[in-house]
Amino acid sequence: MTKLPYDALLVVSFGGPDKPDDVMPFLENVTRGRGIPRERLESVAEHYYHFDGKSPINEQNLQLIEAVRQELASQGLDLPVYFGNRNWHPLMPEALGRMAGDGVQRALAFFTSAFSSYSGCRQYRENIIAARAEAGDAAPEVEKMRAFWNHPGFLEPMADSMRKVCAELDIERTSVLFTAHSIPNSMAENCRYEQQLQEACRLVAELAGVSQFELVYQSRSGSPHVPWLEPDVCDRIRELASEGKTEMVVLPIGFISDHMEVLYDLDTEALELCQELGVRLHRLPTVGTHPQFIQMIVELVKERCGLQTEKRALGSSGPSHDTCPINCCLPGTPARRPPS
Repeated sequence: MTKLPYDALLVVSFGGPDKPDDVMPFLENVTRGRGIPRERLESVAEHYYHFDGKSPINEQNLQLIEAVRQELASQGLDLPVYFGNRNWHPLMPEALGRMAGDGVQRALAFFTSAFSSYSGCRQYRENIIAARAEAGDAAPEVEKMRAFWNHPGFLEPMADSMRKVCAELDIERTSVLFTAHSIPNSMAENCRYEQQLQEACRLVAELAGVSQFELVYQSRSGSPHVPWLEPDVCDRIRELASEGKTEMVVLPIGFISDHMEVLYDLDTEALELCQELGVRLHRLPTVGTHPQFIQMIVELVKERCGLQTEKRALGSSGPSHDTCPINCCLPGTPARRPPS
């Protein structure tokens, strides 16, 4: 086994309830300090109860972790993999406490969010800082790996699935929609979330041979008086159906696995809307545990360990930074495009 300058890899994610009794405590964790009314939480809870109170995200992350472990081993890399969540068990302090108990001193972190934003990057970094403080002096140092939004291991699997589906459809009657989680406009102004998404969509469409496509959003929450990124996927499906489109190809590019927001917002709400409108919905898969994606994660590890000098990225933006700038995705700080 190759000796590495890091003792472990930490997979960092959002978390989700595992049973009905977990749902409200989980949602309270998610919304703590935001003043969300109880009635709103109960409304969102129904999404989870629709699936027996269990989000698939934890199991999907465990499958991802097992696939990464196998890929690391196949390449002769001795790196144990740990799992920590922001909002549900295993919580970040639990993960870092376990790592400290195992003697881990220096770890890499893989965030299950491809795109830059406060909630998808900086907040996870803040979670790690808080968890290290809670774990005490024995807590390991944790360094985030670079964002992978334009890495071929992320984009190419999605392009392959899009190419196969679109080849079977009448392009004149087909709309191709990329979806991502909506965020408040104020948050979007302080990060490169929109720009990265637009470029990632363009790159996937180009690889798939698709010339016409749109980026839409889903899963918005919060006060209706606060502007969030639009258009909403269901609103846009209605408009396109009224224009005579009968096939909707939907790729949730903003997510890496088919978790609750994909299953409910797309596979339930959007599907029911399409059936009502007489439109066929072709919901394409997220990358999940696709071999290219798993190999990408290990490739990012090798980059940071000095075992690979090439930092692969598609398009003209180049690879993302290894170390986030001090103001990166910071609320109140306008996003700046890095030098080309």
